Amino acid sequence: MRRRGLDFRRPARRRFSNVFWLILCGLVILLFIGLLSRENQQPTSRSATAKRSYRHEKIIEGLNITDEMLSPDSVARQLNDQISLAKAFLVIAKESNNLQFAWDLSAQIRNSQILLSNAALQRTPLTTSESETTIRDMALLLIQAQQLHYDSATMIMRLKAKIQGLEEQMNSINEKSSKYGQIAAEEVPKSLYCLGVRLTTEWFKNSNLQKKLKQRRQTAIKLRDNNLYHFCIFSDNILATSVVVNSTVCNSKNPKNVVFHLVTDEVNYAAMKAWFTTNSFQGVTVDVQKIEAFSWLNASYVPVLKQLQDSDTQNYYFSGSGGNNRTPIKFRNPKYLSMLNHLRFYIPEVFPALKKIVFLDDDVVVQKDLSSLFSIDLNGNVNGAVETCMETFHRYHKYLNYSHPLIREHFDPDACGWAFGMNVFDLVEWRKRNVTGIYHYWQEKNVDRTLWKLGTLPPGLLTFYGLTEPLNPSWHVLGLGYTNVDPQLIEKGAVLHFNGNSKPWLKIGMEKYKPLWDKYLDYSHLLLQQCNVH
Repeated sequence: MRRRGLDFRRPARRRFSNVFWLILCGLVILLFIGLLSRENQQPTSRSATAKRSYRHEKIIEGLNITDEMLSPDSVARQLNDQISLAKAFLVIAKESNNLQFAWDLSAQIRNSQILLSNAALQRTPLTTSESETTIRDMALLLIQAQQLHYDSATMIMRLKAKIQGLEEQMNSINEKSSKYGQIAAEEVPKSLYCLGVRLTTEWFKNSNLQKKLKQRRQTAIKLRDNNLYHFCIFSDNILATSVVVNSTVCNSKNPKNVVFHLVTDEVNYAAMKAWFTTNSFQGVTVDVQKIEAFSWLNASYVPVLKQLQDSDTQNYYFSGSGGNNRTPIKFRNPKYLSMLNHLRFYIPEVFPALKKIVFLDDDVVVQKDLSSLFSIDLNGNVNGAVETCMETFHRYHKYLNYSHPLIREHFDPDACGWAFGMNVFDLVEWRKRNVTGIYHYWQEKNVDRTLWKLGTLPPGLLTFYGLTEPLNPSWHVLGLGYTNVDPQLIEKGAVLHFNGNSKPWLKIGMEKYKPLWDKYLDYSHLLLQQCNVH
């Protein structure tokens, strides 16, 4: 049998194979193109879905009751305005004790609020038909309120009357607060009264105290020695004076060169002597005198004593009435009328042998050595003091009556004020310039209280005008008895002054500053414990 040639069989197989592979490649390409087109369609689909969702949200948001109320023709806005007005009338109705009408207003306000709430939940604007009844009922109530004179004018008048009543109530409370605060500041605590009584009893009962005092008087030469450091205090407060003396001695570099001159009244004289005789205070020299012993201090010489004999002055200061006006409670403080308070203007006569002295109030605490004060050059002035003016505060016009021609002609209203409480006095210059005579002149001019009202600072400003040398503020820090003081100023201060009503020995004293005073008082002392001094 003849076989076919090889050349005829091979070409047939190659043609079949090529067609197969061509078809297969075509299918793969079509599949690939299909996959690509499907991936491109997916983002478009997502974008379309997001757009449809966004349109849906915008439609829903467009039905929000808040946007509806922005329309001037909105029913919701009209309802809301009615509710606001009804709430105002509701307050007036309650104040007028019209409780039935107040209840009707409250009920209708609730109905209107429920209608608004339902519209907000359903996200459909309110229509006139569904809110007509509610709007009409509320309108009738508002008309009724106007007929009851619950209109805006009435409301304004009522509010004005209420404000005026509150102002009167506040003024009354402030006046009572000032009065009670003044009484609290003026009172003598039972513990101090007890201490005075016990010390007085001890002085007259214990003869050894009087002998000890006589032995100390052998050093009386120190009282006239101008090479020593002389301090004076005029006070009837034993504890306060003790703190001033003790704090000065504790911070002194040389206590034996310190001399204290104390002046008190007849009532506290024995107690003051007993206290400073019993306690040594590191050997410091302390001399106690009583103001009644100064025979020259009488009404014929002292204008203040002469004025106190006048009936008008007595009415002004003691009965609380002067002319058509009531005397302010602060002017009726006994300290303003005490000669111990005015004795500062007679220091050269009280201590005729001295040339320079430092005056200290009894409500101060000393926390630095004060010997440097005696070497300060006062540049021919009489008074060395710390100025207290800051911008317009504590300037002369704050203390004096500049409508009076005498004040207006002689004193600059913007002159800087200064403080009593820690003052260096050049007594030689004082006598040369007759400063006490200047003080008498202005006191006599103020017999009708037209230059200033009361106190010792206003006449002091007049008396020492042009005669005061400003000291470094760190020598005298004020305000611990009525306000907050910068802690850095307290730390640097040589003398801390508890000026104000909140004295540290009183219950109304400022608690955060009391430790500055307490540390110079020995509370373990038997007499202090017996009198419950704490």
